[in-house]
Amino acid sequence: MKFLISGASGLVGTALAATLRAEGHKVARLTRSAGSIQPGDIRWDPNSAFVDVPAMEFDIVVNLSGASIADGRWTDSRKRLLRSSRLDSTRILVDSLARLHRKPQALLSASAVGYYGSRGNEILTESSGNGMDFLGLLARDWEAEAARAQEHGIRTVIFRFGVILSAEGGALAQMLKPFKMGVGGRLGSGEQWMSWIALEDTIGVIRAAITDENDRGPINVVAPNPVRNSEFTQIIARLLHRRAILNAPAFALRLALGEMADALLLSSQRAVPSHLQKSNYRFRYENIEDALRSILAK
Repeated sequence: MKFLISGASGLVGTALAATLRAEGHKVARLTRSAGSIQPGDIRWDPNSAFVDVPAMEFDIVVNLSGASIADGRWTDSRKRLLRSSRLDSTRILVDSLARLHRKPQALLSASAVGYYGSRGNEILTESSGNGMDFLGLLARDWEAEAARAQEHGIRTVIFRFGVILSAEGGALAQMLKPFKMGVGGRLGSGEQWMSWIALEDTIGVIRAAITDENDRGPINVVAPNPVRNSEFTQIIARLLHRRAILNAPAFALRLALGEMADALLLSSQRAVPSHLQKSNYRFRYENIEDALRSILAK
């Protein structure tokens, strides 16, 4: 099969491309940088709405584009970038696919459990509504842009990713730093829920969605057992043979990071993989201690 991936240089995109190529598939990247073009890649510039539409006839398109949520304080200009890098690029991608004579079999597009906002102990399935904070509205609008592909006969799957845990980078590397320095501890009250998934399972879910015609609409890409921040803290400390005694008060996090602290560190999303459980997806890692033990061993 032929795959086209936007955001292919990120954690998920890199792992997915490597997996698909190892299976013998053809993989091309949508890239903005002329300097990073590889044979078979397609250049595009969402800012100027430039894209080589005739070159986009692929079997499956995977949309992972978006500036990092955690890179920099959320100033007004940063928020505009976070929105445009998701909404504008997805809009242009869907519009381009709609113009093709031979459309892809499916569009697989990224979102996040931030869609739900901070919901305390509420169990969140794919049918739960969106939050009204910045991330909730961002994810809602992002998903709406991707969902337009369905109007053109393209099966559309939207992945609401939890925190992706990997030895290759991503959020976990930042989470581990204070513990390795001996200054780790819970964030705020520690009662907030964290929905997580190992990178291996993230790729497994995407691979399953490529061929499963029943996969449509939003899917919570999370492990079956979310954990509270306090539990995550204790597991990390135990596996690293460190003490977790230096807790970070909520007011200090807000002072340092502003709005981003509430959205990324203090918000509570108890999302469960309802769709994946109904489809009998077999998780490699269902419990976070097993996942972290394997990752840290690498």
